[in-house]
Amino acid sequence: MKKLLALCLAALLAVAGISVFAGCSEDDGTVKVGFIALHDKNSTYDKNFIEAIEQVCKEKNVTLDLRTGIPEDDACYQTACELADDGCDVIFADSFSHEKFVVRAAKEYPEVQFCHATGVTGHTGEVKNFHNAFASIYEGRYLAGVAAGMKLAEMKDNNELTAANYDSGVLGQGNIKIGYVGAYPYAEVISGYTAFYLGAKSIVENLIMDVEFTGSWNDQTKEKETATTLITNGAALISQHADSLGAPSACEAKGVPNVAYNGNTSETCPKTYLVATRINWVPYFEYMIDCVLEGEEIDYDWCGTLATGSVVVESLGKNAAEGTQAKLDEVKAKLMSGELHVFDCSKFTVGGQTIPSALADIDGDQTAETQVVENGIYYESKFRSAPYFTLEIDGINADTDN
Repeated sequence: MKKLLALCLAALLAVAGISVFAGCSEDDGTVKVGFIALHDKNSTYDKNFIEAIEQVCKEKNVTLDLRTGIPEDDACYQTACELADDGCDVIFADSFSHEKFVVRAAKEYPEVQFCHATGVTGHTGEVKNFHNAFASIYEGRYLAGVAAGMKLAEMKDNNELTAANYDSGVLGQGNIKIGYVGAYPYAEVISGYTAFYLGAKSIVENLIMDVEFTGSWNDQTKEKETATTLITNGAALISQHADSLGAPSACEAKGVPNVAYNGNTSETCPKTYLVATRINWVPYFEYMIDCVLEGEEIDYDWCGTLATGSVVVESLGKNAAEGTQAKLDEVKAKLMSGELHVFDCSKFTVGGQTIPSALADIDGDQTAETQVVENGIYYESKFRSAPYFTLEIDGINADTDN
């Protein structure tokens, strides 16, 4: 309606000899997309989003108004309002804590569609023009873990592990140690590192993982220091859920295999890159823009999968273990068919016990109210797109209270 009124006003003013921009995608009368990014392309997380939206907008010949470096505070709300006032038909924000500010703007601009990654409120449908989106990235993490497990098995067979790489301190005894650099003890991070660990453990049974949190999504110095500490403490391999090249660069310096996130680091870390996983946002952005172009309703809570092409495992590094690609293809097929589930409760314990049931906070009200275990499977992504797995399983050492 807002766009229609603007077009009518523009037409009337044109008759009067006055030129005016009508708030559409330049002069084509289609769609203008607003995009709010927490950082810029120097963050691997934001780079993954930005390149996807740039690609889709170019392919669909729609205008993109990209705003980078928008913090998770009132500046996000102000930016969302500016984009709406500037004629954007749909506005997307890429960071979890952008959500409440985007929701606030959505309530004030009901004629504009607002979409947001990783959020928790869209599934209720209470704000009709607000939508969340995410993907089953835990499946990608599991596959990356399988690749890590294959490498660890190869290292063990080739006697490349040292006594320091075992928690017992005795070569050939006990559990192999690996490390994980996490940003915050949020459900998204916990779900991801648990899936990664379970994937690696499916190949190497005797395995423990130390997780250290940096307290920031994008702090290259801190991430590098944290990865270095994990390596010093005996981690034979490192993965991460943080947004800079800090951890991969630490691995490259120390000669320790690395599993990256949000992009292939084979060029910057050629000696140690094994594999990476990421969410491919192209399918969602295509869907989002097509809905606006065709006047269709956007799903309140969209979840991409391996089947939609939304979960990607990048090409293997030259140092990946022999047979890794074939194994990944096998496991991926089982995940897609439903033969294999990442969070099969028979494959892990909590406090030494297999869990028969679990409640999760689905509504984002800090209260676990929804039963998420069915027939022995913890169903992540079934009740909302954003992760809610927060179990602290045995074999992972992480201080989630800090």
